[in-house]
Amino acid sequence: MMGNAKYALDANVFIDAARRYYAFDLAPGFWSGLVAHARTGEIRSIDRVRQELDQGKDDLAAWVDRYVGGAFASTDDEKIVQVYSDIMNWIQQQGQFTAEAKAEAANSADCWLVAYAKVEGCVVVTHEAPSPLARRTVKIPDLCRQFAVPYTSLFEMLRNLRICFPDYAEGKGSCG
Repeated sequence: MMGNAKYALDANVFIDAARRYYAFDLAPGFWSGLVAHARTGEIRSIDRVRQELDQGKDDLAAWVDRYVGGAFASTDDEKIVQVYSDIMNWIQQQGQFTAEAKAEAANSADCWLVAYAKVEGCVVVTHEAPSPLARRTVKIPDLCRQFAVPYTSLFEMLRNLRICFPDYAEGKGSCG
């Protein structure tokens, strides 16, 4: 689907994996795969997502510092700031969103992530699902659709990058 794609990861991809289904002690192959693809530039994120991850002051924040800290790009670029401004203007013009949803969007990394992906030609990776009629939150997939930015799920990204975990019964450690 997205061969040779560059992926920009949302904070929820890291947080949900670390706290739930790909905990560091249960799925080290997941984390090794992220590191390997971050080194090639295929996986990245932004400074504002890193700030969200650092707030946890936990194993995830320590992992980011140790292994992939350099994969978090600055959002200070003039082009990114302009696209972010366009996104915020669009959100403010939408009557469907509550004032709280608009304020939350302005204070989160989400709009910055979409702006970065638009400028850098990345596919946004998020667990969020589109919800065009949402009033209480501005969803990343809806922003991506509005601003012609591709997006996908973590699991599709894993398939596309061929990140998998060993099959202990078969003794295999690579995908298909």
